Amino acid sequence: MNLFINNEDVTTEHYDEVRDPGRLSEVVGYIAKGDATHIDRAVQAAHRAFHSWRQTTLDERMSILLKSAEEIERNASSIASVTAKENGILLSRTVDEVKLGLMDMRNMIELAPSAFQQRIIEDESGWVSVVKRPMGVIACIVPWNAPIILTLQKITPILLAGNTIVLKPSPTASMGVVTILRTMAKAFPPGVINVVLGGGDVGSALTSHHLVRKISFTGGGNTAVAIMKSAADTLKGVHFELGGNDPAIVLADADLNEVVPKIVEGAFRRTGQFCFAIKRVYVPYDLYDKFYERACELTDSYKIGHQLNEEATMGPINNQLQYQRISELIKRLEQSGANLVKLGKQLEPENWDNGYYLQPVIVRDVDPNAEIVTCEQFGPVLPLIPYHTEEEVIHMANYSEFGLGSSIWSSDFDRALSVANQIEAGMTFINGHGQTPLGSKYIPFGGIKQSGIGREKSIEVFDEFIEYHGINYHKKR
Repeated sequence: MNLFINNEDVTTEHYDEVRDPGRLSEVVGYIAKGDATHIDRAVQAAHRAFHSWRQTTLDERMSILLKSAEEIERNASSIASVTAKENGILLSRTVDEVKLGLMDMRNMIELAPSAFQQRIIEDESGWVSVVKRPMGVIACIVPWNAPIILTLQKITPILLAGNTIVLKPSPTASMGVVTILRTMAKAFPPGVINVVLGGGDVGSALTSHHLVRKISFTGGGNTAVAIMKSAADTLKGVHFELGGNDPAIVLADADLNEVVPKIVEGAFRRTGQFCFAIKRVYVPYDLYDKFYERACELTDSYKIGHQLNEEATMGPINNQLQYQRISELIKRLEQSGANLVKLGKQLEPENWDNGYYLQPVIVRDVDPNAEIVTCEQFGPVLPLIPYHTEEEVIHMANYSEFGLGSSIWSSDFDRALSVANQIEAGMTFINGHGQTPLGSKYIPFGGIKQSGIGREKSIEVFDEFIEYHGINYHKKR
């Protein structure tokens, strides 16, 4: 897989192999390894294209994006297949990811006309016009865990606003992203969409380039700190969608038959590798044992295997570093004497050591300040914390530097809403964990505290990628 600059494939001197995380003996493909010269070439191409792309009408941009969405739809199966092979997420989940990404695309296209309306105000003293203008070249960096939907929801408002992009995907999930952007680029003028590949050095060259006007990054907090420092030299804007430590609060009136399956799914979907996965569950003491028993029963039904195996309901961890990190976290839990249980069935035991496989783990009787409760594990490990009062659980849920998502589980909507309004997070879900189709269209996606800066999706996202231009005419008096 080559770089893609100015609507052309660009070869490099070095290529890295991509191995299947569920079958490490198999090479999925090879990706080009770029350098600072490729970054400059891509940014310059995007900068040149910006001057004409910004002159197109919003209707033209909407039409081109709709055509590219149709092209993605026609190629959805092959895009999902290559993405699942390289990043280890179940193929069925990846197929859904492409569909959800297209839904987000079309939602934002539908919202765009309302987002870019000119304001004109006049009185006896003067005339005022306020318009929204594109910024220029936007650097986009997307992670490995949900690369298709994160790419589509990131670039759609950027392109609709009249900006151009240089996008760098994760080295462990590049092939699907390149495929989808090359597919889209057929409908765009050369230079509007560019893709560069490589590691941290390529990312640094991109975020520090003087022609990049803003950096839109989805990923971890440590990388965001480095990007923010890099952006400071040229006063670039930053747009961050970062990690979370999402609490699920089960209220005393919750129906466990309804609640527990949804919470388990909200924790272990995608092997726990998504930013707003449920990371910690707070359960009233009176319901604690019943909740634990039901959660273990459901978790033990997971079938852990290769992501293309149709029987598998949980796939591997994406990469070696993340696998080691979660394995070490589990080891520290075991050494601490924590009450934990490893669950689930191995579909292919003979292949277990040939992939980054982990059994899902449930931890009970956890101290509220334990590492497993305060960290973002980003894997299939779920702590259950008991509590006495709503005041106590709200305090525990908010006692975190993260603030992405959260969920409240109750049979009483008013009671759940009262608790939800006291949670410090960018998003709170009631009796579910994630957005409904309505929520996906209208809720600004993102977090507070160290979970991000800015929002994605909804009409609010467009303000992240525009500049305001005001004109004031002075009337004669």
